[in-house]
Amino acid sequence: MNTNFNQKQILETIRMIKIHHLDIRTTTLSLSLRDCCSNDTKKTAAKIYDKIIKYASNLVKFANEIENEYSIPIVNKRIALTPISLIGESCDDVDYVYIAKAIDKAGSEVGVDFIGGFSALVDKGFTKGDLRFFEQIPEALAQTNKLCSSVNLGTSKAGVNMDAVLKTADVIKKTAELTKDNDSIGAAKFVCFCNAVTDNPFMAGAFCGINEAECALNIGVSGPGVVSSAIEQLDKTADFGEVANIIKKMAFKITTTGELIGRRLAKKLNIPFGVIDLSLAPTPLRGDSVAEIFKAMGLEHAGAHGTTMALAMLNDAVKKGGIMASSYVGGLSGAFIPVSEDAGMIEAAKIGSLTIDKLEAMTSVCSVGLDMIAISGDTPNSTIAGIIADEMAIGMINKKTTAVRIIPVIGKKEGEVAEFGGLLGSAPIMKVNSYSSEVFVNRGGRVPAPLHSLNN
Repeated sequence: MNTNFNQKQILETIRMIKIHHLDIRTTTLSLSLRDCCSNDTKKTAAKIYDKIIKYASNLVKFANEIENEYSIPIVNKRIALTPISLIGESCDDVDYVYIAKAIDKAGSEVGVDFIGGFSALVDKGFTKGDLRFFEQIPEALAQTNKLCSSVNLGTSKAGVNMDAVLKTADVIKKTAELTKDNDSIGAAKFVCFCNAVTDNPFMAGAFCGINEAECALNIGVSGPGVVSSAIEQLDKTADFGEVANIIKKMAFKITTTGELIGRRLAKKLNIPFGVIDLSLAPTPLRGDSVAEIFKAMGLEHAGAHGTTMALAMLNDAVKKGGIMASSYVGGLSGAFIPVSEDAGMIEAAKIGSLTIDKLEAMTSVCSVGLDMIAISGDTPNSTIAGIIADEMAIGMINKKTTAVRIIPVIGKKEGEVAEFGGLLGSAPIMKVNSYSSEVFVNRGGRVPAPLHSLNN
């Protein structure tokens, strides 16, 4: 790797870090648990705990050392595990909550921020173990601190499991009720997908796919402030080709930085480097916002007409720039639009510029879906299921990853604000369509895969 940097490049990098919030958003250790199965819950939990300790004991320490060495912030240290529903169902009378507590204890022991992989893949149907797993998700999230959970409900190849969509809505509401004293924060640690990827380093949806290696280090790098600042330097008359080019250049630089840090940390840990996920993931800090990129492009607020086109161009340019900087770009890679985690999105939602309907349209072109959206705690489960179904349809038909992370905040109504704290930020309670979806979502069964699934 060429390390001959001139003064201009060094100063530019310093500005990107100190002023525009360039950071390594996450270093995520992907860890296979396929060798942890047994017929006893306690034995399985012990094997999982021991394996986490064995592989992750130095993750935080070494990440901090590299952060100090390169002066580039590494915001989160995380672990992604093989979907626990698969590991636990070989147990006689499996207790997934017990396993969840063991995972959470291991996470605290090694000092990571979150552990993902309390997950199930049910796009085509349930096993007996999956059904038991779904029943125990709310209790597991309510009794742990670092655990994150996800379920995959559909794929472009299999269609969408609407029975699972209904159960997922129930999981979300029950989790919200069990954590109502903290603005239903448990639901913020749960996400459902269509076309989930197996090497995603971001929470709450990270898990180690069954096709992944024994272990690997996946990196999530972010810098929406870097991109918005670069666009602001352009003349207001610059055309979209020029705007796309500057985004690509910034994405290239951000990805190069992330790969350098990722490979250095993987080598120090003596594990393989996996992928770099270049996703513009915002934080509640001013200047670290995807919504502010839209403003830099010329929109008054996120949600104004033209926002979907702006997001489509941003997502595409980020991918093109990133792919030129690394042979191992993976995960989700694009732009995230989590409402509570983006200062500009929060502002747009509060003034009514950004609605759930507009966010849904935007998810057709971004890298994930409806993310960190707070709604009234008395929203019917059937309405939540309808919201999920719509998002799964976008993913299934467009052959892309979509997701829903929605928080029915128990005890709060439209216009109030939920406070989650930290990177999860705060969210205004958003309006949902009041008309019923109940008869529709209760039809159940599996929505057939689209015609383009027959491509063999």
